[in-house]
Amino acid sequence: MKKKKVIVFGAGGFIGTYLIDELLTQKYKVLASDISPIGERYYNDNNIPYISIDITNKNDFDKIEKKYDAVIHLAALQPANVSEKNFTPQNYIKVNVIGTLNILEFCRKNHVGKIIYACSHRNTQGLWKKNKAIKEEEGRALKYYGEYAMFSISESAAQDCIEYYKTQYNLKSTILRLPPVYGYGPHTEIFKNGKPEKTGFLTFLEKAMACEPLEVWGDSNIGRDIIYVKDVVSAFIKALDNDKAQGLFNITSGKYLSLKEQVEITAKIFWANNTNPKIVELKGKQNCMDSFLYDNSKAKEELDWTPQYSFEEMMIDYKKEMENKKFEYLVKKRKTMFRNN
Repeated sequence: MKKKKVIVFGAGGFIGTYLIDELLTQKYKVLASDISPIGERYYNDNNIPYISIDITNKNDFDKIEKKYDAVIHLAALQPANVSEKNFTPQNYIKVNVIGTLNILEFCRKNHVGKIIYACSHRNTQGLWKKNKAIKEEEGRALKYYGEYAMFSISESAAQDCIEYYKTQYNLKSTILRLPPVYGYGPHTEIFKNGKPEKTGFLTFLEKAMACEPLEVWGDSNIGRDIIYVKDVVSAFIKALDNDKAQGLFNITSGKYLSLKEQVEITAKIFWANNTNPKIVELKGKQNCMDSFLYDNSKAKEELDWTPQYSFEEMMIDYKKEMENKKFEYLVKKRKTMFRNN
């Protein structure tokens, strides 16, 4: 099979970095695109073709060579990356809707064969129920309040724009819906309601490596569906090579990982000495974990994709990634972002 020529928007991000690395390993012809100066330095240092494109500026697209078989669209404004001072509804619309329209117009004008778009699972928030696996055909259920509201509105509009271009212009399109994606790089701090906050994942990791007690707050049986970044990457490549599989796909583990399991496995992999890990359950303290589960059978059947990593296998591989420092720039990029906001 002839390898496709692909442009990846949002290449300076977490998923984009892992994806482009694998695409190049598999001998695809790839152009990386982003607006991140740190990302640009990383790609230039590794002799990977790169172009700086602001997707909100339609004139920027004139800089791109026209002949591409596929576009992978990972560029988005998300609450985890938005400080309180930078939050405006207009920014979500500008990046997530206008930016997507500009990418779609590039595809239409230049006869790009296919677009693959990554979206969050947040616009199904009203469907979340314990141990109920949500299917693609159940549609959306947005909540119009809270930090994810405007993000979900804008992202849903972007998906509808993609559907319009698919119907109106016969642009082949695949939308991959992702729950929280784990992997080495972004799990240091996030913005929570616009304010910096260390992630629970990093807190558990640091405690385990320091052989300090890991506190589990509230109901330790509450859980959620997560996915490893390398499984996400394999789904993108499956979608890239399968022109028949179009529409929306849940790219998830399809399993309910409890908070207790997450902490126990993290301690098992990262506890730094030969003593038994110490885990303390504090049921009187409330945790703020959202609970959700997704059915991934459509992706298995139509994309021929199946996740390969259990949470334990993910953590083992995460440790290897952390030790080899291949994508250390993602950590530095994250720290720089928080210093500048």
